[in-house]
Amino acid sequence: MQLGVNVPNFGPGTDPGVLREWARTSEGLGFDLLMLSDHVTITSDVAVRYPEPFYEPFTTLSWLAGLTTDLRLGTSVLILPYRHPLLTARLAANLSRLSGGRFVLGVGVGWARQEFDALGVPFAARGRLTDEYLGALRDAWRPETPEAPESQETGIGGHAAPPPVWIGGHSAAAIRRAVRFGDAWHPLRLPLPLMRSILAEHSLPGFSPRIALRITEAPVDDPERPAGVGTVEQVLDDLDQLRLLGADTVVLDPYHGDPEETRRPRAAWQALTTVATHWKARP
Repeated sequence: MQLGVNVPNFGPGTDPGVLREWARTSEGLGFDLLMLSDHVTITSDVAVRYPEPFYEPFTTLSWLAGLTTDLRLGTSVLILPYRHPLLTARLAANLSRLSGGRFVLGVGVGWARQEFDALGVPFAARGRLTDEYLGALRDAWRPETPEAPESQETGIGGHAAPPPVWIGGHSAAAIRRAVRFGDAWHPLRLPLPLMRSILAEHSLPGFSPRIALRITEAPVDDPERPAGVGTVEQVLDDLDQLRLLGADTVVLDPYHGDPEETRRPRAAWQALTTVATHWKARP
């Protein structure tokens, strides 16, 4: 099982130098994947948790691809209804090729109503649009053949393998979406029992969750404890349990919702170092 890091690409403490150090730290610790979040315009509902500066994920990941060697790069998650699907298909395909096949496209439906309004995208239609756009992505990436001239018309197809698509969310619609369109289900910050229950009820194409990372001195006994929150032993046990559930990759998210945390990235780096060191030592 591989481990990844969800990096804050926003907030008052984030700048190109900090993003560069996040990438170097993640790769240096032996993590396999670095992921970034997505917002297009920082409306007031977004700014509470993800304020400016907010570095656009495709641009930032393209830059980080040139600064890293083996680290996979991805979005957790790209809000699919915000962009025309052919634009997303081209951006994702180009980033995958430029990075040597290291790109992972994690997608979701979004939640910020004011941001949808600012972009002129109907909030109530976001689920339907996400499904339509996922189908359009698959069509755009279809290899160019005489039998499939539409891929030639878009100019996005070809013989390179498209990036894997991870589907975020855990609603019934999100699960159906993952089964129909995804290469993996990518739930975000859920308790372990809930993930276990969903996996037991559905045949999913793959499993690559993003979990919290908050190391505590005392054990956390809350039955609703999100995976990744607790003592080092609890966090390591969560990783073991996720591996037994078939997780291919687990992404650790050390951001807890306070933008001031972005001014103190070393605290997150220390938590990641602790997990990486103990995980490598596991039998």
